Amino acid sequence: MLDEKEFELVNIVGSEIASSQRELSHHINLSLGQTNMLIRRLITKGYIRISQLDNRKVQYLLTPKGFAEKMQKSIKYTLKTINSIGLIKEYFKVLLKELYEKGERRFFILGHSDLASLVEMAARELSWEDCSFERIKDVPADSAIGTVLICQEDIFDKILAQKKIDLIHELARKDLLGAHSA
Repeated sequence: MLDEKEFELVNIVGSEIASSQRELSHHINLSLGQTNMLIRRLITKGYIRISQLDNRKVQYLLTPKGFAEKMQKSIKYTLKTINSIGLIKEYFKVLLKELYEKGERRFFILGHSDLASLVEMAARELSWEDCSFERIKDVPADSAIGTVLICQEDIFDKILAQKKIDLIHELARKDLLGAHSA
């Protein structure tokens, strides 16, 4: 199993982003000496190999083992991301249910981001016929009648609506993904 820096170097070599050891060290933010040690370790473990291009230049290549490790970690990351998206969507449904139970029936989804799309998806899954969800791209000029669900950064104070929820800060506050539990 690769540690974080080893995996980062395998990714860079696999993506062919850097061609020299100096460029590799710059991309992973390590000294040239540390990068050299890391490369030697990955060669010993069988994840990368060096191909001599001429007397002064070498090429770093992933071995089949290195490629397999990169793919395995990428798949794990993708699955973890999909799971995280599901958790966030479920949280939005809980939040919307709480607002619904308090009598709120009109919602404005502010923003054109993936987060706003996720809020819309959660709202559709609740399928309330006596509610309206409207996606808006600009800050309402006057006080909106309903709850504004903010899916953009740094605009909370610019919104005049009395009922507004900054969903990005809500997610950070809830720490759904356990970022601070490790």
